[in-house]
Amino acid sequence: MGLWLGIGLLAGGLLIINAAFAYQAVHVDKALSATALYHLKVLPFFYAANLMVGSGIRAANKAAGNLTYSLSLAKGIELALCVLIGWWFMREAPTWRTAAGLAIVLIGFVVMKWKPAG
Repeated sequence: MGLWLGIGLLAGGLLIINAAFAYQAVHVDKALSATALYHLKVLPFFYAANLMVGSGIRAANKAAGNLTYSLSLAKGIELALCVLIGWWFMREAPTWRTAAGLAIVLIGFVVMKWKPAG
């Protein structure tokens, strides 16, 4: 239960953060005043997202008993969300290279957690 709670909190918080920056890249004027005003407006969302990510890491760490696993899980979720956000805001269709890159990350995660027999 704790691992699923952690995954949900991580996904929610990272989605908020990545969506806010993607929206800024596409729709907010590059002038400093417009960017500063945008960041003041989204500050409560960043606060909530930061709480969600921190609580998600804590819940995943408590469930798994391994901080490296929890942080790697967070990075994997963020990479998957980046692909989703890129498609959503930029209309960037994932290619075979995207799938290959995510597979390499997944293989690296498996190798990191692999315990040799013996």
